[in-house]
Amino acid sequence: MPYVDGFIVAVPKKKLKAYAQLSKKAGKVWREYGALDYREWVADDVKPGKLTSFPQSVKLKAGETVVFAWITYKSRAQRDRINAKVMADPRLASMSMGDVPFDGKRMIYGGFASLVKV
Repeated sequence: MPYVDGFIVAVPKKKLKAYAQLSKKAGKVWREYGALDYREWVADDVKPGKLTSFPQSVKLKAGETVVFAWITYKSRAQRDRINAKVMADPRLASMSMGDVPFDGKRMIYGGFASLVKV
């Protein structure tokens, strides 16, 4: 059954190009290890809400934008195997050391099992 890792991050607009470069690099590594799809999207029509919203979820600050992303796998088991390899890959070592163009403390992420496919 398909499985997806999803995440949302706040990225400073002035660092969006650097973020995209890192994202492309990371996406290639995930795909190389077997992920079916790797997608990242920048906010275009995302407004603050009264109770909750994408900007509120990452405590968006002035000069930042929201990035919404997902990685698709064949199954949860495949995701676990792939992520273990990705996290050990030296090409992404800077990510684990916090050398990234966004505030990882405000990143929201998690794994999701398929519910509906139309």
